[in-house]
Amino acid sequence: METLNHKEVINLLLQLATMLIMARIFAEIARKLRQPAVVGEILAGIIIGPTILGSLFPAAQDYLFGAHAMSNIALDGFVQISVVLLLFIAGLEVELQVVWNQGKNALKIAVASMALPIIAGFVVAYAFPEFLGVNINDRIVASTFFGLAISITALAVVARVLMDLNLFKTPTGLLIIAAAMIVDVLGWIVFSVILSLSESGSGGLGVWPTIGLTLFFTFFMLTLGKGLINKTLPWINKKLAWPGGLLSLSLAICFLAASFTEFIGIHAIFGAFIIGVALGDSEYLTEKAKEILHQFINNIFAPIFFVSIGLKVNFIEAFDPGIVGVVVIVGLLTKYWGAYIGGRFASLPRKKAMVVGFGLSTRGSMDIILGLIALENGLITESLFIGLVILALISSISSGPLMGWAEKLKI
Repeated sequence: METLNHKEVINLLLQLATMLIMARIFAEIARKLRQPAVVGEILAGIIIGPTILGSLFPAAQDYLFGAHAMSNIALDGFVQISVVLLLFIAGLEVELQVVWNQGKNALKIAVASMALPIIAGFVVAYAFPEFLGVNINDRIVASTFFGLAISITALAVVARVLMDLNLFKTPTGLLIIAAAMIVDVLGWIVFSVILSLSESGSGGLGVWPTIGLTLFFTFFMLTLGKGLINKTLPWINKKLAWPGGLLSLSLAICFLAASFTEFIGIHAIFGAFIIGVALGDSEYLTEKAKEILHQFINNIFAPIFFVSIGLKVNFIEAFDPGIVGVVVIVGLLTKYWGAYIGGRFASLPRKKAMVVGFGLSTRGSMDIILGLIALENGLITESLFIGLVILALISSISSGPLMGWAEKLKI
């Protein structure tokens, strides 16, 4: 087995140390400014990547992230594990009982908030593929991806915003959370199918076997699989050292599910997300155990992933104001109006429908992960990926103030 040599080990350790230190510094700055940590972590990556450090001190940037191919491969392994674990804890946040309690209203809002951006995004990307930067050889799939990418809601970010506004436990807040959960589950299922249909996708077992196994895996894990987890967790909590036994087995199951979905031709993150939903919905997974998993992943692995975004592209050289403008305008308007119309269909008053519209317009880690996978699979260009990152940042920063403003309106 090939191993890293002395210099490559040093380089890998310096890469990880630099990424974690910079991520922590800028995450704290973001928090001071009442912004999500992800905003600071992405900015940290842009600073130590080719955009800033590479322009000002190219030799230093090349030594850290360009000169040692083997250590870069090892770092990519860390990034892949990070994104799998990110989707795992995103799944833990999905509470199926909250979704059931909100019922048809949450489903109406979720579907409307996805349908309008998907349709509008598809039309724009299909009509102007070369301008927007989607793969013209995979035009239908790439256009569908763009529509889906601007339809995703960042569940973790919107939950944090609702808590800051003291809306989390209100009827409107619970409706937004339930709708965001439905958007997450539907979005990842649709994206997994899109990727399996793509010419540049990862292959697997063929389109129809892949789709069939994906649906079977999802149904099984959210029904019988969840039942097995409920029966197994009490034994794990009682017989194994706590929390070590629970944590190690939870992550092992996460990696097994991720490897299975990767094998059948669906990205590994989908398996991690669905197993997170099944595990997080168990009454035997305590809030303390969830908190340990969140702290471990959010403060170590998540920063590595978000900083790595800034290492992959030069945000100045690949920046296209036309593409960014289209992505931001189409993304913000269609998502807001889709959610607002869904709210009105669910019989919400205008003010509450506006709050729902701004709440579900929140983006963050999910659509960035989606964009990065599409970039790696050749569905989109770097310029379009930058547009998606900027859309995520703008919506994350603006959603809280806009929801607070809508809540105070006297209409």
